[in-house]
Amino acid sequence: MVFKRLLGSLGVGGPTVDTVLDPGPVHPGGPLTGQVHLRGGTADFEIEQITLELVARVEDERGEEEREGVVLFDRFTVGGGFRLAEGEQRSLPFTAHLPWETPITELYGQPLGIILGVRTGLEIAGAKDKGDLDQLTVNPLPVQEAVLEALGQLGFGFKSADLELGHVGGTGQRLPFYQEIELAPAPQYAHAINELEVTFLANPGGMDVVLEADKRGGLFSSGGDALTLFTVGHEGAEHRDWNTEVDAWIRSLVERRAAHGSYGSHGSYGSYGHGEYGAPGYGHHDGHGHADHHHDGGRRSGPSTAAIVGGVAAGVAVGVVGGMVAAEVVDEIGDAFEDEEDED
Repeated sequence: MVFKRLLGSLGVGGPTVDTVLDPGPVHPGGPLTGQVHLRGGTADFEIEQITLELVARVEDERGEEEREGVVLFDRFTVGGGFRLAEGEQRSLPFTAHLPWETPITELYGQPLGIILGVRTGLEIAGAKDKGDLDQLTVNPLPVQEAVLEALGQLGFGFKSADLELGHVGGTGQRLPFYQEIELAPAPQYAHAINELEVTFLANPGGMDVVLEADKRGGLFSSGGDALTLFTVGHEGAEHRDWNTEVDAWIRSLVERRAAHGSYGSHGSYGSYGHGEYGAPGYGHHDGHGHADHHHDGGRRSGPSTAAIVGGVAAGVAVGVVGGMVAAEVVDEIGDAFEDEEDED
């Protein structure tokens, strides 16, 4: 969806900008392509710089109250240094690469409730303005899809997904927020955990899969969170028995939690190997360090083909994102930006 807006700081008669993203899926770490269309105003203007900014609606659970805001997480310069004549129309193609940790916004065509946008800005003769805002849809990488598919096949059900401000301790996380995909437990694990949360932290060589189990409290034991981290390479995802591997991850998480007792409010991990899983490019980290979780860390959740798509459709509703019709998502981000600019 494309939104055109007159550059207010330049007044009536200024140039307009319209960014059109190329159709087709985009993935974390992959290329984002499209064209920036400019239309000249009632006079000539010097276009000093054209930028694209990646923005996300993020929750902040730090402090006493949960808040939401818009976070800018990457910026690209796609043009500038030319004169746009009166009434001139010009199109500038661009290619930019998304950060590897870019959140996924849909699975099997179903929205997960994650709001991302691409905002276009112009700098003209010292005046800056936010011009055009477009919704960004990101599909999962093969490993992300395989892990979520396996969780769905194992009986876990999608509950929700969101973005949390903070850092997952002990990881190489680069963005100022992380994505949590929250799942209802599979029947065989319902006695042990209330929910499972999944966070993917991808990089060029592979990705960390962080699993967190929110444990049920019992008569003689308090509830608590346990988390563990697995490192998986991008290559060969199609040749792995993901159901078996992911089930082993969950069993390891639950058994470790039971053996060591509560880790406190958000769990912890250091690193220790699990040779029994032992495929190249596969590591296991858990149990004895500190994770800056929630307030500084991450949660989890996940889907599957039938179980997960069905869960998305039931839990979020087809065509609805976080209570908003998908077509209204960009307006929501735009409103948030207006609020930010008013505060400035």
